[in-house]
Amino acid sequence: MHATHEVFNQPAALVGYNLFETNQALRSALRFNAPTLDTAALHRLGAELGTAEMQAHARLANVHTPQLRSHDRFGHRIDQVEFHPSYHALMNAAVEAGLHGTPWAGQKPSPHVLRAGGFMLFSELEPSILCPISMTYAVTPALRRNEAIYDAWGPRLTSRRYDPEFKPYTQKLGVTMGMGMTEKQGGSDVRANTAQALPDGSDGWGQRYRITGHKWFFSAPMCDAFLVLAQSPGGLSCFFLPRVLPDGSLNALYIQRLKDKLGNKANASSEVEFVQATAWLVGEEGRGVPQILEMGTMTRLDCALGTSGLMRQALCLALHHTRQRQAFGKRLIEHDLMRNVLADLAIESEASCALSMRIARSFDRQDEPHEQLMARLLTPIAKFWICKRGSSFAQEAMECLGGNGYVEEGGEGVMARIYREMPVNSIWEGAGNIMALDLLRALRREDAASALAMELAPARGMHAALDRLAQSLPQRVEAMSNEMEARRLTQDMALAVQAALLAQTAPAEVFAAFCDSRLAGNWGHTFGTLGADTAFDKILQRAMPA
Repeated sequence: MHATHEVFNQPAALVGYNLFETNQALRSALRFNAPTLDTAALHRLGAELGTAEMQAHARLANVHTPQLRSHDRFGHRIDQVEFHPSYHALMNAAVEAGLHGTPWAGQKPSPHVLRAGGFMLFSELEPSILCPISMTYAVTPALRRNEAIYDAWGPRLTSRRYDPEFKPYTQKLGVTMGMGMTEKQGGSDVRANTAQALPDGSDGWGQRYRITGHKWFFSAPMCDAFLVLAQSPGGLSCFFLPRVLPDGSLNALYIQRLKDKLGNKANASSEVEFVQATAWLVGEEGRGVPQILEMGTMTRLDCALGTSGLMRQALCLALHHTRQRQAFGKRLIEHDLMRNVLADLAIESEASCALSMRIARSFDRQDEPHEQLMARLLTPIAKFWICKRGSSFAQEAMECLGGNGYVEEGGEGVMARIYREMPVNSIWEGAGNIMALDLLRALRREDAASALAMELAPARGMHAALDRLAQSLPQRVEAMSNEMEARRLTQDMALAVQAALLAQTAPAEVFAAFCDSRLAGNWGHTFGTLGADTAFDKILQRAMPA
């Protein structure tokens, strides 16, 4: 080969660092929401996730996508999905870290806050394997409505042992669960579902049914069991449907094909059909929708946590690149306009983290009426706003890397994965309109406005723009008579709560910059329009990854 040039001015990979120790925003949120929490496990997880090995697993699991094996070589129907070994390595790490059903075991204080911190850290890898982890987290408490099934499956759902083998649950130390809700004709309108569940007697697990129908989006079909919605004689109901029946035979669940998605490549999303599949009733007939809403609250939290984690990693990559890359005589991060963009991204990332972790705290305190209401109000708010901001955030962070961020290879190739992954959190479990409408339903409670005022009270008097917004919200809530302005109200409530949280968790410079830009009107429609008097140095130093 001829020596044509020297390779220089290419930033080193961001690898070999502790994701938790360098994330000051997350650590502040943890101190605020769970002051006595033991974070040793998060320190260990942060170190593991920062290694080249885990980064490679995340890349390989996305490059070598799941493969459907509908039949074996003899022609027998098997309906199994094969994954790359890196997928299983990532799943094993997530389960060992307790990111699935372990909070429901109640073994440690603030288990949901601890789990939320780990989930956010794991999302920084962009591994695309967290869907079954999130669904196992969400369905575990719902399963308690069938005591017999929960007694049999509960210990395995909270186990920290990952077992990918396709075999009866009684032969496994740990299991995962999924959900099957969406059908072709209905989408988010699950009341339009046509899958039929007919009574088929009863046994030790309660009322048994036979389900015939389909699911249009059926994620992680290799989970050990699913909660599915189907029309029973008593109306839309929730059912427990295992892949392998108690007698060891395969249930009549047939995978038609895997979805070819924009992102989320390592996760197998599928279309399935049920042909007299065996399932057991969970809860009461006709109460399927309320149960779905309860599970949706938890998976929607994970959408906000996941987006916040992806934001943090995109920010880290942008900071790491710009403090090494030289352009026009100095490092990129030394250029004023780049500093403005990076600081604006840092503020957005910290605000998203603060709001997501606040919701996790409400899950830990469901015996308190205010926290119950906060979980109900803040979850659709965070799902709407944080996930809506994710895509534009990823695009702006990618621009900081230029062409290096747009390519798929190398350490910076994760930026392209992050960009493709962002929309799934906004769409999955209800897109923007669904979240805004869900918030309107929650605001119908008589105590909603007063609870919101209580949440904003600690920041009263700290910034004039926040005070004006906080004073206007109760009247806007009470005056909301239709859905036309629901998105604007959801956005403004998100910004107000984020500002109030930053007032309590972040340095004064971060809080002031957030309020000056997001609330006082000194902000454009893109990142990088902060005022010239912003404390750029302190904001950027706080956000640095290593």
